Amino acid sequence: MRYRACLILIIMLNSHILFAKGYVYDYNQNCSKVYEHFMAMRFAEGNRLLLQEIKTNPYNLMATYLGNYEDCLVLLFNGDKNDYQQRSQHLEERLRLLSQGDEKAPWYRLCKAGINLQWALVNMRMGENLKAATLFRKSYLLLKENHELFPSFEYNNVYLGLEKAALGAIPDEYKWIASMFGMKGDVKKGVGMLSAFVQHHSTGDLLSNEAMAYYCYLRFYLLSQREEVWNFINKGAFDTQNNLLNTFIQANLALNYRKADAAMQILKEGQKNAEYKKYAIFDFEAGNALFYKLDPACIGYYQRFLNQYKGRIFVKDAWQKLSLIYYLQQDKKQASYCRGEAIKQGTTQVDADKQALRACRNETWPDMSLLQARLLTDGGFYKDALGKMSGKTETDYSNMGDRLEYLFRLGRIYDELGDDQRALDHYTQAIKLGKERPEQFAARSALQMGFIYERKTQNAKAIASYQLALSMHGHDFQSSIDQQAKAGVNRLSQ
Repeated sequence: MRYRACLILIIMLNSHILFAKGYVYDYNQNCSKVYEHFMAMRFAEGNRLLLQEIKTNPYNLMATYLGNYEDCLVLLFNGDKNDYQQRSQHLEERLRLLSQGDEKAPWYRLCKAGINLQWALVNMRMGENLKAATLFRKSYLLLKENHELFPSFEYNNVYLGLEKAALGAIPDEYKWIASMFGMKGDVKKGVGMLSAFVQHHSTGDLLSNEAMAYYCYLRFYLLSQREEVWNFINKGAFDTQNNLLNTFIQANLALNYRKADAAMQILKEGQKNAEYKKYAIFDFEAGNALFYKLDPACIGYYQRFLNQYKGRIFVKDAWQKLSLIYYLQQDKKQASYCRGEAIKQGTTQVDADKQALRACRNETWPDMSLLQARLLTDGGFYKDALGKMSGKTETDYSNMGDRLEYLFRLGRIYDELGDDQRALDHYTQAIKLGKERPEQFAARSALQMGFIYERKTQNAKAIASYQLALSMHGHDFQSSIDQQAKAGVNRLSQ
């Protein structure tokens, strides 16, 4: 806290009295250490070195730029509205100071664009979508202009590549909005720009750490290169030792790649870091890893998350998962209480919370065997999941939602076990029954069919499947399904 107060005071003094001397963009050894500490979430040490840099080189605008990382990373992880109100004041102060730099330098627009993009992500996290869109556009236009002025300036490609890829994943019906504001996307081109940067820049170089993170997530979600990304982040180049940001990324991708046991092991290693307990999101991720094993030990992790977390996203999701694990333990009283809290607490800002709210408003409880199979599948325990559905048939379920889940779930299990034909058969049935319904299963089946056909290089069938997924509306997880389906169409249409 003392370092932050000093940093804010010095930035304010610099922005008001330092006009005479020429400002520089010097990414020196000290700045490199600051960047490395911040990108590992070692904020105290990073701030100490940043304060030293500002005192030693008060005209170095690179220090002003680097100071933004702590604000944004802390807010992205803690989601604290009060903290957001205080820290968001630094945005205009930093931009005002950066405006005193040399407009002929390639770093002039890049630093301003980077700060705008980082705050766009923070505002999106806080549910301030209009602010986020405005800052994103400012960043994009600065990067576009910088690219025209300095086409060989590689650092520009990190943020521009990310933004182009994100814009490329926008569904067709919304593309006119981006075009109207002078923004155009392309998933493959955007990821290619990041790939080129990652290959030519080592850890510690400015933007290299975040470029690696963006590159992994874009390949994982938009290019569907899950196996390649998983192998990459388990190599020595992706260091999680004393690096909480990389620990989170690796654990988060493990969970999304249905490797619950691996995620839990990664988080256990992360607990050795003294700063680990400061971030409630790690308890949420650990809870998820145990939840997908049907392990009631997840209850303690979810409770700690809900008690300590100051943000609002994933709150409904956590309460719903508590409700389900109590239900599996046959504790209907606690399950009902948690279901009620899921309805009252949190927001519907993200898909997981939207689905949690809809599920909790449903007065009926899920079929026990289907629920167990779903969780085990999500955790990567496919044979155990198949065992839970042994002896069941579609006609055993009178509820249409349950019938759809049965078909999708079997398809998903066979998909992961490598039985493509059985998977396709079950996905096709789910689509026929559920394409007009609010559950995710029909759209998700179409998406998974696209993945199978793409893997088989049957591109026409893959595109048709992705487009089918995009044609379904008003279902759970629509944003994430649409984004992945659109990315699939983009991959195969270029």
